[in-house]
Amino acid sequence: MKKFFFDCGTRDTTASLGLVALRVLVGLMILIGHGIPKIQDFAIRKDTFFVPDFLPVSWAPASLLACITAEVLASTCLIVGFATRPAAFLLGFCMVVAAFGALGGTPWFLRTPTLIETKELAIMYLIPMISIILSGAGRYSIDAALYRDRKRRSW
Repeated sequence: MKKFFFDCGTRDTTASLGLVALRVLVGLMILIGHGIPKIQDFAIRKDTFFVPDFLPVSWAPASLLACITAEVLASTCLIVGFATRPAAFLLGFCMVVAAFGALGGTPWFLRTPTLIETKELAIMYLIPMISIILSGAGRYSIDAALYRDRKRRSW
């Protein structure tokens, strides 16, 4: 279980620098652009927020709290590189729900300057999450410090 949560993937220096840039920049974009504003507008959004059909409770504040948890807690974990793969999975899941649930009837791409709601932004956040899930956090992360590969002894 420890390997699943904390394996950092590659330890190559160049690849790890690319991963840290990807993790930090995308994590900050989600945290600052989506997570913190949802906390600030909680009172306004709590009654009208999208509730997916698969949730056991059809209560908008619970759905909003789940989204805030993903966008604040998971993006913070992504930025520092702690439990990176589960955090990226949680954010990716949130983006799938946003793209195909909340924005289900909207077009895929932005075609006119006046059309604001499309699936494009959620899918553009989903793509780096898939990359991080597949590659891991890299050498420069808390995951790499927690999970150190040790060679097995040959008996």
